[in-house]
Amino acid sequence: MPFDCRHRQRHGQAACLASCPAQPVFSLIPVARPGDVPPAEPHTIDVAVLDMHHGWPNLGHDAIVHAMQNAVCDIAAQLASVGLRFRVLSYDVRRGHVVPDPPGERHALYVGTGGPGHLDPRSNDGVSDGAQGINEDPGWEAPLFRLFDRIRAADDAALLGVCHTFGVMCRWLGVADAVLRGAEKGGKSSGIVDNTLAPGALSHPWFSRFADALPDHRRFRVLDNRLYDLIPAAALASSGVEAMAYETSPDGEQGEGVTMIEVAREANGVMPRILGVNHHPEVVNRPRLLVLLEQKYARGDVSREWYDERKQTLTEPIADEWGDRLLHLTSSYTFMGPLRYHVYRLARLRGESLGLRPTIDEAMLPLAYSFQRAAAR
Repeated sequence: MPFDCRHRQRHGQAACLASCPAQPVFSLIPVARPGDVPPAEPHTIDVAVLDMHHGWPNLGHDAIVHAMQNAVCDIAAQLASVGLRFRVLSYDVRRGHVVPDPPGERHALYVGTGGPGHLDPRSNDGVSDGAQGINEDPGWEAPLFRLFDRIRAADDAALLGVCHTFGVMCRWLGVADAVLRGAEKGGKSSGIVDNTLAPGALSHPWFSRFADALPDHRRFRVLDNRLYDLIPAAALASSGVEAMAYETSPDGEQGEGVTMIEVAREANGVMPRILGVNHHPEVVNRPRLLVLLEQKYARGDVSREWYDERKQTLTEPIADEWGDRLLHLTSSYTFMGPLRYHVYRLARLRGESLGLRPTIDEAMLPLAYSFQRAAAR
């Protein structure tokens, strides 16, 4: 399954919390200031995480890092055999104003997290509705938008963004406006809800496979935690950006808020190269995340209120027969599969550039969760 490594599938969800088979070829370095960036190394593949949490406690950042670690774990032997390794550099964008270098010698894959507050940093004054107590300097936004421009212009670079990063991407592109969810829509959208694939997704070479696997071929289950709807702007039609999904209205039809966009596609014409989603596909392995949540609370890292809200979301029952499988399917197609594809592609390309021959092929490795494989276990 693309949300977990084969080692943990065999040994259980608590495996690897203290020690992971991928550790010799995988590491994480927080970058709180420019001086924290380590020197680039030819045999080290650096992936940039754009941490948008402004110092707030969260599970999403850890879940994204673990998703990368899981992907690397499954190719650890191949990497070790040719002396390659992965290193995640986690840049504190909003609080530390640390923005990674543009695509080039160091980075070719960027992954943006969720985060609190308004999607326009100028509206985060610490007291306004929707600011969630965040008071920030917007000076990071222009450098980040310049980075996004460079990623879009580089055919060999990829950007995957979830939740808050999705909203920031919409601001960068000018394709949707953030609107605080009012009482008429039930306020904050939290928990497990439905989204609906847009018409363009049904003919997309990657998302059409997702549609084929869905019970009604349109609606899919997501884990939501958002204060804002992103309402499409007039510029969307001429931007070159395509909406892939929308929220689902109370009558079960496509709603007004866009929830997934594709900005660019990989050179093979199948996999999204720049993709943003307004849900939390990284928070999918609920038993695993419950273990991490308990650890955070036991260490005193989070408040009881924060802990209770996340635990309620992670333990929310799912009534239909497919249960967690629908969430796994969503995460597989909207984040985990594209993430693995780009991680494995980086490994192959770096190996080839150094004259090495890692036995890794991003087009052949399993990328998508399937009901059939789950039922067979």
